[in-house]
Amino acid sequence: MIDVNKSKCAYCGACVAVCPVDALRLKETVIVCDEKCTSCGICEKACPMKAITTLKKA
Repeated sequence: MIDVNKSKCAYCGACVAVCPVDALRLKETVIVCDEKCTSCGICEKACPMKAITTLKKA
């Protein structure tokens, strides 16, 4: 799963575009992450605003 810092996020969709399992969706001004997320960290690296933190799966 991921944590999105809403004060940094520009809602540009860069994270959505690179997700290899299509776990992210952009809905208005919210990034939604579903259970398909593998915590791979690709979205965190792709975010130009450094607004995403990858959380380790339990």
